[in-house]
Amino acid sequence: MSASIPQPVVASGENTRLIVLISCVATIGGFLFGFDSGVINGTVDGLKQTFQSSSAGTGFEVASMLLGCAFGAFFAGRLADRWGRRTVLIISAVLFLSSAIGAGMADTSLAFIVARVLGGFAVGAASVMSPAYIAEVASARYRGRLATVQQIAIISGLFCAFLSNYLLAKAAGASTESLWLGHAAWRWMFWMQAIPSALFLSLLLFIPESPRYLVVKGRKEDALKVLTRLYGAQEAGTKLAEIDATLSRDHHRPRLSDLISKATGKLRPIVWVGIGLATFQQLVGINVVFYYGAVLWQAVGFSENDALLINVLSGALSIGACLVTVMLIDKIGRKPLLWIGSAGMAVSLALVTLAFASGSLDASGKLSLSDSMGTLALVAANVYVIFFNGSWGPVMWVMLGEMFPNQIRGSALAVAGAAQWGSNFGITVTFPILLAGIGLAATYGLYTIAAVISVFFVLRYVHETKGKELEQMEG
Repeated sequence: MSASIPQPVVASGENTRLIVLISCVATIGGFLFGFDSGVINGTVDGLKQTFQSSSAGTGFEVASMLLGCAFGAFFAGRLADRWGRRTVLIISAVLFLSSAIGAGMADTSLAFIVARVLGGFAVGAASVMSPAYIAEVASARYRGRLATVQQIAIISGLFCAFLSNYLLAKAAGASTESLWLGHAAWRWMFWMQAIPSALFLSLLLFIPESPRYLVVKGRKEDALKVLTRLYGAQEAGTKLAEIDATLSRDHHRPRLSDLISKATGKLRPIVWVGIGLATFQQLVGINVVFYYGAVLWQAVGFSENDALLINVLSGALSIGACLVTVMLIDKIGRKPLLWIGSAGMAVSLALVTLAFASGSLDASGKLSLSDSMGTLALVAANVYVIFFNGSWGPVMWVMLGEMFPNQIRGSALAVAGAAQWGSNFGITVTFPILLAGIGLAATYGLYTIAAVISVFFVLRYVHETKGKELEQMEG
């Protein structure tokens, strides 16, 4: 990961290599976020067969993790203000490991849901804390690039989950068939996550706490030590004074009430913007592709193995799109990437909708497309994935990690993170219902409308944060 990050001209004493290294450790949380989100994709048939679930029941089993995500994201922000960013990441690593083992072992739907909700707590916590930690240790010159590596890690996790699912299902013959030690392949898909979870937990023990958190807690000597390691003795004192100055204007223990403007008595506009960014990232329907990709492509006539292979292709394209964003985000800024991505998603989603609308149901109830429309749907869907992962995928998390003032960052992340995962849950749990009720075309039409609206939201309400230190952020 670190090889993709240019070495800027820095002040004497800055330990860029260490900053990159500890940031990459934090991004393993993103990898697990992606793996945990993507692994469910190849296990849907196994869940249906094992637990004899209805369509609604399967939808809830798939989406159950997202309930934990919403709570995890909300409480992670609050707990990080009390216990520290690093401590919350360690807790999330333990939960990742527990969830991976428990989901694979589950013999009832309830046990599976409990394991997935625990994993959801971990994903929610990592989703907000990993970019926040990176933002709080990195310099403004390359903070965007480092935070974008988080999205590369997320997509790499998705890609590895898709690839693992494909290889395990192929080795067994199908996800529902027995593989090693007499256990079905879908169970091993979950157990594979235990390996990176254990690695994440081990490496977190060696990274420092966020210096900005330490200043908030009044531990200025500890903060100075961390800043000295990161930026050198000369720059450390200056940065400590800057951080302390932003907090001294309204210094008290961070709390949720800080999100309310004293002047108006209403939620601060910057928090509404964060909620909007978090929500629109989900309303465009990206996680329908991530969670239901195999089901989606089987619905238009592909075999299970071919559908899983298409997911692998989508994952590879996503990584490529994120690498482009790494090169651009600190040059052209966050806002242009967001509105360009919104416009690209709107067009590609419209084409997917057009392709699905041209189809007809065959005797088995599956959507049948002509060769040309099937090709259009496949190409347009992957173009959509490229636009998302070149814009809203990484940039939303970058902005949430850096756009809020120091005093409210934890609380604002709690609210925005909960909004993001709550929207994710709503989109995911309604997809099977919409698929059965109004069909693929109308469902994707709704996601298209959301992408169009997001263009105007970005142009009107989102402000650029490129090149600004965290102490310059205003609420």
